[in-house]
Amino acid sequence: MTDKDINATNSIAQFTQQSGVKLCSEQVLFRILSDGSWLYLNSPLPTKFARMFSHILHKINDEYFLITPVEKVRVAVDSWPLLLVDVEENDAGFCFKTSLDTKIQVTKTAVIVEDTGIFVNFNKGLVGSLNRACYYRYINEYLSFD
Repeated sequence: MTDKDINATNSIAQFTQQSGVKLCSEQVLFRILSDGSWLYLNSPLPTKFARMFSHILHKINDEYFLITPVEKVRVAVDSWPLLLVDVEENDAGFCFKTSLDTKIQVTKTAVIVEDTGIFVNFNKGLVGSLNRACYYRYINEYLSFD
């Protein structure tokens, strides 16, 4: 990440803080399905909008919200908020590609291997799950069974 990217990320972060923003509605407006697709009021949301909204998604006390500078909207998540479809190792750790075609860089310590699956901890309290192809690729290329 360049200094310019870090500054942009910090600028965006100050406008999507968890505290101080009131909940818009008790109604769940968005739902993230287990296949990584998003719904708005039970209708499919175009990927370009889901991608945009994914940048302001937060998990707070086991609940998911989209948070902007002026409002907070409740989001239902069927299994995991981020479905990870590809992975590349680099000097900083791993770069995961999501089902929304976004890339997220994490350190190697953010990847958790459990009996139930492989999960990745991200910022804002989010956890991603690897889809089947990414799961097997990760096992074959990055895990050692010695």
